[in-house]
Amino acid sequence: MPFVSTGHGPASDDDSGAGPRPSQTPVAATDLAATRRQLTEASGPNRLDAPGLRQVLVDLHEFWLTSKGAELGIKPGSGLAIVAVGGLGRGELLPHSDLDLILLYEDQSPERVSEVADGLWYPLWDANIALDHSVRTVPQALQVASEDVTAALGLLEARHIAGDEDLSSLLIGGVRQQWRSEIRTRFPAVVEHARDRWRRSGDIAHRAEPDLKNGRGGLRDVQLLGALSIAQLTDGMANLRPDSPGAGPQVAYHRLLDIRTELHRIAGRPREQVRAQDADEIGAALRLGDRFDLARVISDAARTIGYSTDVGLRTAGNALPRRGLAKLRRSPIRRPLDEGVVEHNGEIVLARNAIPSKDPGLILRVAASSARTGLPISASTLSRLADYAPELREPWPSEALGDLLVLLGSGPHMVAPIEALDRTGLWGRLLPEWGAGRDLPPRDAVHTWTVDRHLVETAVNAGAMTTRVTRPDLLLLGALIHDLGKGRGADHSIVGAELAIQVGNRIGLWPQDVTILSQMVRHHLLLPTVATRRDLDDPATAEEVVDKLGHNRLLLELLAALAEADSLATGPGVWGDWKASLINDLVRRATRLLDGEELPTPEPLTDEMIALARSDDFAVRITPTDGLHTYSVLMVAPDHPGMLSKMAGVLALNGLRSLSATVQSHENRAINSFVVVPVFGTPPEAGLLRQQLMATVDGKFSVLERLDKRERESPTPTIGTIVATPGAVAVAQGAPDDPATVAANAVPALFAVAPSRVLWTSSDLDGGVLMELRTDDRLGLLSRVSDVIEHAGVVVRWAKVATLGNTVVDTFCLVLGEDPPERRTELADAVLAVCPPPRPRTEADDDPGPASFGGSGRSGVPIS
Repeated sequence: MPFVSTGHGPASDDDSGAGPRPSQTPVAATDLAATRRQLTEASGPNRLDAPGLRQVLVDLHEFWLTSKGAELGIKPGSGLAIVAVGGLGRGELLPHSDLDLILLYEDQSPERVSEVADGLWYPLWDANIALDHSVRTVPQALQVASEDVTAALGLLEARHIAGDEDLSSLLIGGVRQQWRSEIRTRFPAVVEHARDRWRRSGDIAHRAEPDLKNGRGGLRDVQLLGALSIAQLTDGMANLRPDSPGAGPQVAYHRLLDIRTELHRIAGRPREQVRAQDADEIGAALRLGDRFDLARVISDAARTIGYSTDVGLRTAGNALPRRGLAKLRRSPIRRPLDEGVVEHNGEIVLARNAIPSKDPGLILRVAASSARTGLPISASTLSRLADYAPELREPWPSEALGDLLVLLGSGPHMVAPIEALDRTGLWGRLLPEWGAGRDLPPRDAVHTWTVDRHLVETAVNAGAMTTRVTRPDLLLLGALIHDLGKGRGADHSIVGAELAIQVGNRIGLWPQDVTILSQMVRHHLLLPTVATRRDLDDPATAEEVVDKLGHNRLLLELLAALAEADSLATGPGVWGDWKASLINDLVRRATRLLDGEELPTPEPLTDEMIALARSDDFAVRITPTDGLHTYSVLMVAPDHPGMLSKMAGVLALNGLRSLSATVQSHENRAINSFVVVPVFGTPPEAGLLRQQLMATVDGKFSVLERLDKRERESPTPTIGTIVATPGAVAVAQGAPDDPATVAANAVPALFAVAPSRVLWTSSDLDGGVLMELRTDDRLGLLSRVSDVIEHAGVVVRWAKVATLGNTVVDTFCLVLGEDPPERRTELADAVLAVCPPPRPRTEADDDPGPASFGGSGRSGVPIS
């Protein structure tokens, strides 16, 4: 009768193993294999759960090894020791894991070592037990660990099993001491080793058949964090908040470990990839549900571990001991980015005077700063915000909505901060409706991403289309929430439209904008469905679309862009020339049925504006608005060419970002009103702005020259150049591995996510023509654009300026005089020249996204 261990206690480091022991009679290796097989294949009441099975297997193998070792003379003080690495070393042996063993010896003859090794290995081989073995002295093992990162990471998990414990301690202590002393020089290799593994195995959270062991967010990453903790560079598996998704990396790790245990048991052999044919059985065994429920658990756990790994690598890189000149440098300086937000040591952190408990909008300002700069948010900052930041009042203040739009308009750089907020529970506070779709796998094979990541990717794509539409803010918001109704057991378009009303009201949209946002969600599938399934030559087709959209031209325009962004985020091949041509044709036909859109008109002057203009040649008035950090600025000066550029430039030089502006004149006085947000603190005194305006009009300084200098000296890093850790920077770019050097070498980011556009509309109003500029924002953009217009000899009758997140929509009523087509072209080219250029392509742009090992192209476990 084969021996069956009944021990369930924790693994022990002594030579007796863990848990209660049966009789100490030695057991043959064939009985060991039979018992292992019996435990793995047991069913019914005798079937152990995943953690219990792993513990019993550890107890069983430790008992056999200690018994066999004693039989061979591997005893305390013998100069021989058995050390386990891998699963047995960690105390988590899986049903079909290899035995990873080291036979250590000291002061033994070669004949004696050979005899003991043969006596230990051959019975295991004869019993067909997979074995990875080595025979070494302590110096030999340390030499291997110093030369091979993989071997070093394995030996850091070594555990004494039997024999001379002092000998095992020499190895275990020696490997750890060597690891700590050499980590500064070995860290780049450690990072590259992890990246190479991720390249081979992919991202677990978004793989069709995820590799639970080697993929990004998998079990190897947790072991990597343990190694960094041993090197005293991180805290290892630091817990996230209990209410955060995944409930912390330790919980996520054991979830994946249980799934891998059942995968071994069901497959009947060592396997790391979860395949479709095993998914339902694994889910049932762990009482998780079907394959879709299993996929959701895997995605959640992998994203939690992946986030913890990012934080761990970044923390380790910043904690590397400095040497030489780097050791003599002062601590990295704190560079201000926004109110209460600074950059420190290559991360986004809170300013010293920031008080999260009294500043609900701080969460979004931190996220927006991360997206704008490409810098990660410090883990301690996220933890502090999670602990102390209060809920935003409803409706949100305008500054919070603006920061959300800045985040959503940053293109690919929005993904990391949203993921960080989501893993720490902060994103769910902002959007409580997000939870139903979090880590939810799609039900069809064409989708690449989980539902929540698909929403983020759609917003990423929409960021490149903001200059196509007149309301880029609604496009970004619609992209983010268009599938929010999924996972609720009903038509997601109908449910999502109701949720869109909740979201729109909460974040502070105007009622008419809430209506459009809800209609975007309700009809986001209308254009693709009609275009691909109906006869476009039938006039009734376009009429039906127009009727469903309530004859709303803006809604049609937004849905056309959303359809493309949604398709691009679905998966490879979903958006192509055929589908694009059909939807464009349908939109053109529907547009012909709509009435001409209403042209912009100037705002009427108030009595207050006229009175201020008559009171003095130069006047500035600053008035707080309803927003916590928003102010209204009214500026009056003699009207002559260049005045708008000078006014806007003075505001920009004083750290006042223009959200909107209305440019008018009355009785040879320029009367321009601006709504501004100070980048830091409060706005300067009105008298100071008045003095600066007078000085620039008198030619005492050039605002454009000062704006250029300010932009060059900006501390904001270049978007797209910062990678995971300073150590990784050193590997990827050959730069010094000092984090302060990385931050100090940063340069301003002046790249637009969406291409800039200039649109012309003929108008009989005031004998002018309307020029609409759509572009990404830039320091002093209004000053630069108006300077170009004024230097071209063009008169600005009036202007309306709006900044919606990162995107600027400026309308100028111009008097061109002679208006040949070449004049418009030349002016448009000159205006576009001062706009941010399109973002350069990076390796991420050429990456097709998560691949599917099984060819299904979707996240989690595929449908068979």
